[in-house]
Amino acid sequence: MPAAPQTIEQQAVAIPVRDVLVAGSLSLPNRPRGIVVFAHGSGSGRFSPRNRAVAQVLLDGGFATLLIDLLTPAEEQEDLRTGRLRFDMPLLAERVIAAIDWLSEAAADQFPAAARDVPVGCFGASTGAAAALIAAANRASLVEAVVSRGGRPDLAADVLPRVAAPTLLIVGGNDPVVIELNRRARALLAGESRLEIVPGAGHLFEEPGALEHVAALTRAWFSKHLGSRAS
Repeated sequence: MPAAPQTIEQQAVAIPVRDVLVAGSLSLPNRPRGIVVFAHGSGSGRFSPRNRAVAQVLLDGGFATLLIDLLTPAEEQEDLRTGRLRFDMPLLAERVIAAIDWLSEAAADQFPAAARDVPVGCFGASTGAAAALIAAANRASLVEAVVSRGGRPDLAADVLPRVAAPTLLIVGGNDPVVIELNRRARALLAGESRLEIVPGAGHLFEEPGALEHVAALTRAWFSKHLGSRAS
């Protein structure tokens, strides 16, 4: 008899970080295999259609997802004028770390019992990938796997030797500069890693089938690595 389909609880959340609140969208199956925190790139946020498409594939696979805005609305407006905050890696990483900590702390009383103590992964795009890797380095006991889509892991170069979580780097085949940046970054990673190049895809994976390829790779990576640590 096939398993009954999972119900998905969706809620808007606000995560405190210093003196601001980071907005997020939490989607929680009733029997999650793990939870993946999404860190978006410059000019993007929790409503990014590309990351939401990947998140839906993870939800279909039984993973919970938390998509967050790394910048507040006021900061977004400032960044549109200056372009400064999108490369403020300490600021962006602090907010990813706060989301990971919030999941750990909130799970004690806010989540259903079946959703507590589930393994955590990070998915980052563009500059968000660097923020996710910095978070993985600083929360090594919590983050079990990382996926980067068209990422800039070079912006986290100083911490890559401390990233023990298995890391998948996905880059478009028509994005040669970012391919090289990812190759160099991969050589610095401490843990298991893989570089996947999607043939014919550009930086945003807008070509037919490219994003579906990314989503399938991402789901397979988290399926393999979330919850795989020895107890």
